[in-house]
Amino acid sequence: MKTLVSATITICLSTMPILAESTVADRYRISLVDIDGTTLSTADGRETIIVLTSKANVDKASVVGDRVPDFCLGNPNYRMITVVSFEPGHSAPVRAVLKSAIRHRLDAEGRRLQKRYDKLKIVHDARSEVFAVADFDGAVTAQLKSKWSADLFHVFVFGKSGELIDQWSDVPSAEQLSSALKHD
Repeated sequence: MKTLVSATITICLSTMPILAESTVADRYRISLVDIDGTTLSTADGRETIIVLTSKANVDKASVVGDRVPDFCLGNPNYRMITVVSFEPGHSAPVRAVLKSAIRHRLDAEGRRLQKRYDKLKIVHDARSEVFAVADFDGAVTAQLKSKWSADLFHVFVFGKSGELIDQWSDVPSAEQLSSALKHD
């Protein structure tokens, strides 16, 4: 799983669906390219957690990562992607600086995740399983039927064919996340 990080937070769950007029089992083929240039999709045969966040709520994405069940770690059937949605209008030099900061954070998260891998005796590089997308133009945020706001934060779990399994507007508990990922 990519982008596993830490912090503590209160859990508040929204009763309204995040994706407009969405229901569990609706299919979404959401395409993205991460900051390392990897092309990703919600419909490529993997269970995918997408955390959509503003820069202000990136620490919440870390909490979600920490709550990803152990059975997902190092397992190519599961992946977590953090999408950082930025306020529109950043210049190319500012975008470059922000991407560099994201890569630096991903490297640190990879090192932190590696400790969890080592404890579980998973013998490959954790950083290669940490994904983040910098959404400067709102394209990914729009695919998730959301709009940028300073307090933006949503968590989506998609099945192997892009079917929406569950969604939250705040950090789900470890039990909720595990239950969504064990939906089969």
